[in-house]
Amino acid sequence: MAASPSHLSLQSVQPGSKHIVVCGGGVIGACTAYFLSQNKKSQTSVTVIEKSSPACAASGKAGGFLALDWCDGGPMSSLARASFKLHKSLSQKLNGEEVYGYRALTTLSVPVLSERIASSSSSSRGSNLLPDWVDGDTARPAKQIGTTETTAQVHPRLFTQTLLSASEAKVIKGEVETIIVENGHATGVVLKGNKEVIPADAVVLALGPWSNRLSPISELFSVSGLKAHSIVLRPAEPDRITPHALFLSYQPAPGAKMLDPEVYPRPTGEVYICGMSKDADVPEDPESITGETKSIEMLHKIAGTVSSHLKRDRVAEVIAEQACFLPCTDDGLPVIGELPGVKNCYVATGHSCWGILNGPATGASLAELILEGKSKTVDLKPFTPARFVKRRTRLGV
Repeated sequence: MAASPSHLSLQSVQPGSKHIVVCGGGVIGACTAYFLSQNKKSQTSVTVIEKSSPACAASGKAGGFLALDWCDGGPMSSLARASFKLHKSLSQKLNGEEVYGYRALTTLSVPVLSERIASSSSSSRGSNLLPDWVDGDTARPAKQIGTTETTAQVHPRLFTQTLLSASEAKVIKGEVETIIVENGHATGVVLKGNKEVIPADAVVLALGPWSNRLSPISELFSVSGLKAHSIVLRPAEPDRITPHALFLSYQPAPGAKMLDPEVYPRPTGEVYICGMSKDADVPEDPESITGETKSIEMLHKIAGTVSSHLKRDRVAEVIAEQACFLPCTDDGLPVIGELPGVKNCYVATGHSCWGILNGPATGASLAELILEGKSKTVDLKPFTPARFVKRRTRLGV
């Protein structure tokens, strides 16, 4: 991991201050940069290195759904609860309602019948919980699974960009090739291509599903990618679409596998629909990720079945048809903390579908760990990278 730099990148760092390099311009990197900048106990400057553009991958193509208590009963509970509350306070501080679409939601579970099944059954709308714009047939009444006190949303791309801008971090376009390690301490990074060296007092690796590209991580644990598809529509009458998030169960045909797509209206007048996930290899370039035709077509079919307002072309304008990769770990938990054996090198990845929700608590906790030596926002012990060392030892690896 040692590097022979061709030249040194000079940073405008004040004497006595710490320079932190954050690798990755997604929501986790942006939140970490923001909370590093807000820490009053240490003078800190931050450089964010992003291969493409901020929020170019999952952080710009996710749904932005937030839930207070959906992770209760497991290690994720404290992280999710702390982050949900931070989202609310950040919105108040950064004018989130106006700037990045923060708002509370009513969340419903809705079993929607496909046109084929509905035509041969005695289906009906079946519930006064459904808003008027949800006019498709349902197999059973809708059920409320989240209130305006427990569920909310943000526009993920705008949220990520807002936090990064508010951090006043220096953003460099480039790809990290190597972590410089001297005497067991991370002291900077080397960029691909021009071999530019960015010195640092600490390095944060927030690279999502691309985390395995760097040897300090790939030697310790694996991060895989779950390819998730989504479409974004703009109804002809956006004012009729109320803030109701829908978690659907949808069977395309009798005997077919049940699908579980999600629908999130946004205050911008758009409606986001996602689902159709699959394991797939993560490409090198995040800009090259495209949706698969069958998955996109199925989402359009579901959207039009749920609501006549979401029928493609006839009523709703198609804004985006896309896909992204969600970072997943073998044990289903994110990895947050200092890498064992490499001081001052930190990792934050593996948040799967909860990256937008858990970005603030992850960033706040990492900032405290880096600058104060201990996280106060959330106990990071369940998420420590060291857990993989113990696992490898048990397996004799």
